[in-house]
Amino acid sequence: VQLQASGGGLVQAGGSLRLSCAASGRTFGRYAMGWFRQAPGKEREFVAAISWSGGSTYYAGSVKGRFTISRDNAKNTVYVQMNSLKPEDTAVYYCATRQGVYSGSYNDYDYWGQGTLVTVSS
Repeated sequence: VQLQASGGGLVQAGGSLRLSCAASGRTFGRYAMGWFRQAPGKEREFVAAISWSGGSTYYAGSVKGRFTISRDNAKNTVYVQMNSLKPEDTAVYYCATRQGVYSGSYNDYDYWGQGTLVTVSS
């Protein structure tokens, strides 16, 4: 599976961005998807995950209520809509995929995209 993340950029605090992750290769529809982020000098952390059907989602506490993960299996794409962005959301955002149940642990994911940079100015 190959993943291509896009949609990052510079936004002011309180603004919104939507990240996309396009998948190719194996059957996308049977893979759970996750978004992670890594800020400078910090470890990679979980952001959100979604089941292969899209029926179940899971969020980190720091983004719950502000971010929404979704997927379109017909387009082999997963999204994360990020609203009410804060400077502390600044990071490189990575999408990842795994077979089976979605997870909040990056060790559980098998394939990773290259990352897209999100910068939130105060």
